Amino acid sequence: MTVPTSPAAPASGPDPLSALRDRAVWIFDLDNTLYPASCDLFSQVDRRINEFIAAHFNIGMDEARVRQKQFFREYGTTLRGLMTEHDVDPVAYMDYVHDIDVTGVQPSALLANALERLPGRKIIYTNGSVRHAENVAGRLGILDRFDAVFDIAAGGFVPKPDPRPYATLVERHGVDPTDACMVEDIARNLAPAHALGMTTVWVRGEKEYEKAGVGAGVHIDHTVDDLPSWLAAVAGL
Repeated sequence: MTVPTSPAAPASGPDPLSALRDRAVWIFDLDNTLYPASCDLFSQVDRRINEFIAAHFNIGMDEARVRQKQFFREYGTTLRGLMTEHDVDPVAYMDYVHDIDVTGVQPSALLANALERLPGRKIIYTNGSVRHAENVAGRLGILDRFDAVFDIAAGGFVPKPDPRPYATLVERHGVDPTDACMVEDIARNLAPAHALGMTTVWVRGEKEYEKAGVGAGVHIDHTVDDLPSWLAAVAGL
């Protein structure tokens, strides 16, 4: 009698994460990815976005909030809407909205050690600014683990998930997508990465905009709840 063997049965089998350890390039989103969403930095950013809109248009905060949500839905980021419809200076906008207190983010020795152990290049890819990425990554104690930051300006102020900045990142940094892994908290932002051939990792979120597309065309190779612990496992720590 032949007994079928489950793929998960052999405890001594190969580590399913071992194939990821030698990826040539790791690409990480920043906000709610390299630090947990529970830090709630975005509430500060969101408030300053609305303050910027209220001051720019000389309107109240309630109306500013309505406009902000409209820009976000129609253009992917508030900034893209402000630039397209109102020719807002993106540098002034980014400087204002990312002037926040990041002390709520706790340094992560486990994340720092995992990033150090993984041999590939590491790139932060954010819809925010280099200044914001350096501020947050510095607070986490991981800034020196990264080789580059690819921000919204580097992408021509075209936000994820538009495929064009992904192509720019790949070309500018000499990335072979088939030997790269991208980590994101917004599932739909992984679709262009998968289309290029990257391995995709979703840091699970429960908000509608975070999980939109899951199970409906967004290909996700790995889903994780605790990124530092998962990366430590990949790194063999």
